[in-house]
Amino acid sequence: MIPQFKRSKFTLLFLSTSVFCILLLLHKVSQKDSALARLEYQLSQLPGNTRRHLAESYDQSYGDYFNSEETIVIYNRVPKTGSTSFAGIAYELCNTNKFHVLHVNTTRNVHMLSINDQMHFIQNITNWDAKKPAIYHGHFYYIDFLKLGFNERRPVYINIIRKPLDRLLSYYYFVRYGDNFRPHLKRRKMGNQMTFDECVAKNHKDCDPVNLWLQIPFFCGHSYRCRQPGSRWALEQAKFNLVNKYLLVGVTEELGDFIAMMEVILPRFFKGAMDLYLNGEKSHLRQTNKKDKPSEDSIDKIQESTIWKMEHEFYEFALEQFHFQKRLTFQAIDKLDDMGLQESSNSPNQQTYLLSDGHLYIQKVLQFHYEKVRPQ
Repeated sequence: MIPQFKRSKFTLLFLSTSVFCILLLLHKVSQKDSALARLEYQLSQLPGNTRRHLAESYDQSYGDYFNSEETIVIYNRVPKTGSTSFAGIAYELCNTNKFHVLHVNTTRNVHMLSINDQMHFIQNITNWDAKKPAIYHGHFYYIDFLKLGFNERRPVYINIIRKPLDRLLSYYYFVRYGDNFRPHLKRRKMGNQMTFDECVAKNHKDCDPVNLWLQIPFFCGHSYRCRQPGSRWALEQAKFNLVNKYLLVGVTEELGDFIAMMEVILPRFFKGAMDLYLNGEKSHLRQTNKKDKPSEDSIDKIQESTIWKMEHEFYEFALEQFHFQKRLTFQAIDKLDDMGLQESSNSPNQQTYLLSDGHLYIQKVLQFHYEKVRPQ
């Protein structure tokens, strides 16, 4: 009986102590919650600019990541998409903005590199500290750094694409008549005066729809299937890489808007790019010397091909993504609400951008801030 009584007494003492500890803990939690509530109320009374301090701090870290002295930008430029004009702007800005621009010249203009070449390229650009920050540009397919074992901070990919038939037409006449960039350079089909319509009517290889299969491989990468004209797998892989591997992809038809986006997103490199594009002497460098407009019959025949349909699908996909990013980045001045007008008036030196739709835009203010930050 005595041992049983002792056990009951010990159990009662243990339960009493446990209840007391729980009540004490709840009291402490309640005090902390009350203190946090008072702090949140005090923060809510501060001016909006102060409340956004943490968001602005985040913006600074974002800037450091994409605009630091270690940043590498890769522009694996698609031929005949306005790439020379865009690269020319980078060369014009590199001294002012203090970065390097390097052209990757591939042997015999091949677009696909061996695994060994890809690995050497990765090692070169990541270890060449004397040439950082830098923009590397050249006509080569997308290189997957992670796949080849580079797990550190990877480079920023950007690109521009063009309506597929317009790009083919530009290339067709370029190799025959050259351009105003290097007017005295003899092109490989100089003297061949066959028009594009004549080429289509004769089913000539120079205007075969297979020549349209170019932009998809540039984004697809170095799989053998990327080079197979009409490959649905290649198209889907190109879409995936465009959305997930590229910071931004613009379109030739809205090149000015792409440049404005670059100035907002990567100011370390492209500050002043829009003004240079609109007013600079070297911003529009390359124009084909002669280009005949194709007939409706030629257009219809080209557009019947599966390859054109796939390249067109990819272009429309890229265009929609670009417009989506543009809407998230800019706000038209003539469509600002009261809050937007107030924010704009608080930033009298805010850069404005005249985009392709004829409206004047400003960069949107940050659309988030932090609150209820615990523990302090």
